[in-house]
Amino acid sequence: MNQSLGACLNKMPYADSPKIKSLYITFELIIAVLAIIGNFLVCLSITRTKKLRTITNYFLVSLAVADMLVGLVAIPCAVLTDVGRPHRDLPLCLLIISVLMILTQSSILSLLAVAAERYMAILLPFQYQRLMNPRAACVTLLLTWSLAVLSGCVPVIDWQKQPENSMYCIFTCMVRMSFMVYCNFFCFLLIPLIAMFIIYARIFLIVRGQLRRIPQVRTNTFCTGQEDTGNMEATEMQKAISIFLLLFLFTVCWMPINLINCVLFFCPTCDVPMYIILVAILLSHANSALNPLLYAYRMRSFRRALMEMWKVV
Repeated sequence: MNQSLGACLNKMPYADSPKIKSLYITFELIIAVLAIIGNFLVCLSITRTKKLRTITNYFLVSLAVADMLVGLVAIPCAVLTDVGRPHRDLPLCLLIISVLMILTQSSILSLLAVAAERYMAILLPFQYQRLMNPRAACVTLLLTWSLAVLSGCVPVIDWQKQPENSMYCIFTCMVRMSFMVYCNFFCFLLIPLIAMFIIYARIFLIVRGQLRRIPQVRTNTFCTGQEDTGNMEATEMQKAISIFLLLFLFTVCWMPINLINCVLFFCPTCDVPMYIILVAILLSHANSALNPLLYAYRMRSFRRALMEMWKVV
C-alpha cells in the first residue's frame, strides 16, 4: 500500500463534520432515486415498444441496467465506503468496492459496444446486416459484462494483501492507488474513451462528406434512391450524435475523480480539498441519473414511447 492506514483514516471525509456527511448522503440519495426511476422507465419503454427493440437499444438497455444498479446498489455501497463505516468483515468490504468498479466498467464497455455497432451500421452496412443480429448483440453484452466482472474483482482477488487491522471500510485504504491509476483509469477507462472518440470522429467526417455529395448527385440524376439514401444517412448521423453525447457526458462526469486519483498518486504531498473530492464523487454518480434525460431529450422514439405509456397509465 502506498498510503499508510493512519493517512487513510485522516482522510475520512466526515470525521469532524456531521453536516457535510448529512449533505453528501442527501445528494447521493436524490441521485439514486432519479437514476432508479429514469433508467427503469428507459428499460420499460424498450421492452414494451416493439419499434425500440433495435440492436443499438440492446446496448442502451445494458447501459440503463448498469445505471439503475448504480442507484440501487453502487450509491449505497459508495456511501458506506466514503463514510468509513466500521466493519469486521474485510472480504465483504472488498466485495462492496468491487461492485462499484464492476458497474463503472460495464458502463464504459457498453458505450464501447454501441460505438462499434454504430461504426458498422453507418460505415459497413453490408457487413452489419450479415453479422449484427439479436443473438450477436446478446453475446457481445455477455462478453462486456464478463470483462467488467473480471476487472472489478481484482480487489477481491488481492484481499489477503489488504490491511487486516483496519476497522473501517474506506475505498482509498482498501484498493491500491496504483491499480486505480494504471489499470482502472489508464487501461480500462482512458484507452476505451480514446478509441470511441476516434470512432465517432471517423463516423462524423465520412458521413458529413457523403451528405455533402448527395445534393450534387440529385442535380445530375432523377434516381429517387439517392434521396432515400440521404435520408437514411441523416437519420443514422442523428443516432450517432445522440450516442456521442452519452459518451461526452460520461467523460465529463467520470474524468474529475480519476484525475484526482492521479494527483494523489503521483503527488503524495499534494492536498486536494475534501469538498472537491466529494463533488467529483457526486458528479460521477450523477451520470447515471442524467443519461435517461439525454435519451428523452435527443431521441424522439423514446419520448413517444414514454408518452404512450403515460397515457395508458
